[in-house]
Amino acid sequence: MDNQTTVTYFVLLGLSYNPPVQIFLFMMFLFMYAATLLGNMVIIAIIVTSDQLQSPMYFFLSHLSFLNICFSSVTLPKLLENLYTTQKISYSGCIAQMFCILMTGSSESLILVAMAYDRYAAICKPLHYVQIMDKVFCRWLVGGAWNIGFTYALINTLPVLKLLFCGSNIIRHFSCEHPSLLALSCTDTFPNVITFLISGTAIAVSSVVVILFSYIHIVSTVLKMQSAEAKKKTFSTCSAHLIVVLLYYGTGCFRYMRPNSVSSAILDEIFSIQYSISTPMLNPIIYSLKTREIKVHIKKLMGFK
Repeated sequence: MDNQTTVTYFVLLGLSYNPPVQIFLFMMFLFMYAATLLGNMVIIAIIVTSDQLQSPMYFFLSHLSFLNICFSSVTLPKLLENLYTTQKISYSGCIAQMFCILMTGSSESLILVAMAYDRYAAICKPLHYVQIMDKVFCRWLVGGAWNIGFTYALINTLPVLKLLFCGSNIIRHFSCEHPSLLALSCTDTFPNVITFLISGTAIAVSSVVVILFSYIHIVSTVLKMQSAEAKKKTFSTCSAHLIVVLLYYGTGCFRYMRPNSVSSAILDEIFSIQYSISTPMLNPIIYSLKTREIKVHIKKLMGFK
């Protein structure tokens, strides 16, 4: 078997500080991971067990919560291990982590697109909403998000397997993200960059177009409403989703689409923490505060009347 890979492991030097700081970071990220798991599992449990939350909006929200758990679980356990014991990660482990980051990240972005279209159909096409967003179509949207995410990850991971890593094995980041790994290769990565740019741009542009289309029509419809109460209620159903979209797409696009001239290890770490760790933790909090039905069920779960 011809194996051109001479590097057998990588060293993740992101967030590498003196012991007291690393202990603080370990406790902070452990709390964030626990909060992510608990918050998203509560959202899923509420939606699955409640007969009142079986609409398409909550169907997509349950899948978004599941993706939040998957997305954070790809990086956080290894990050905690790096802060506590070793900073090493095997070559195969690094490739697997990169694949999972690409798959879960892109799938989550497409679920957010499906949620935007659902809000458009509910607000702008209320008389045809049940026919448009039936169960079969919703399942197709979720299945399509997973399939596209898997394909996107696969076409960007397979070319990386052909690269030769014969020099430095130090990744100045806390996870094996695609740009960080390409920077270490001692072979030509131009085809990888082009593949990543074309596929990533296709997903990002199509997603943004659908979201903008949905919200332009939503805002136009809401402004035509006569009742101030109706406007407030309609905007409240969209505000949580819009906040999550801005947090996720804003930081994610900057991390992956920014030019090399503004590249910075510290900035990359900050934005990666925001979209891969903070946003999955904040999503259930945002939806709990902004969605009345979720808030009511959480209060019931906690014993409040």
